[in-house]
Amino acid sequence: METQGRDGAERARDHDAIDFGDLPDAVNDILQAGVALYRLDRAAADVAFRRALAIDPTCLAAYFCLYKIHAYSGDLDAARAAAEAGIVEAARQAGRDPDWTTWSADDLVLDGPVRFALYTAKALAFVALRRGDGEAARRILDRLAALDPDDGVGARVVDDLARATDVTKP
Repeated sequence: METQGRDGAERARDHDAIDFGDLPDAVNDILQAGVALYRLDRAAADVAFRRALAIDPTCLAAYFCLYKIHAYSGDLDAARAAAEAGIVEAARQAGRDPDWTTWSADDLVLDGPVRFALYTAKALAFVALRRGDGEAARRILDRLAALDPDDGVGARVVDDLARATDVTKP
């Protein structure tokens, strides 16, 4: 089926695909294949997501897929590396400092690449918890709370997990 010129939602409705947003068809197709591969061959899924990034290094969805599959499979170093790279790219797209912890809540608009960066920072906190690094998780969660006091990216869920597991101290 021809998908040229259609947005991600239209493509997703056509074949139960994930809506990765408005991406070039070739990149979307690779991401869709990577998602399907993950269930069968995690290494092949990783290759697919990295291939999508090689074609379009600005594709935040590819970073998301990479950090998710690696976190799910327990490869926390790879998950952290993909998340950190995704935050740097999102910051570049938003015209911000690549170190998201230097951002000010005063001028943040929580959408697009900024939202992606903070959502991905939440993932970094989760990865830190899984690695047993409660101090790093706490630093990330505290900074997220300052930047996103209304919890638009859902960091409180990870914060609750941290408190429940007593890995970090409030």
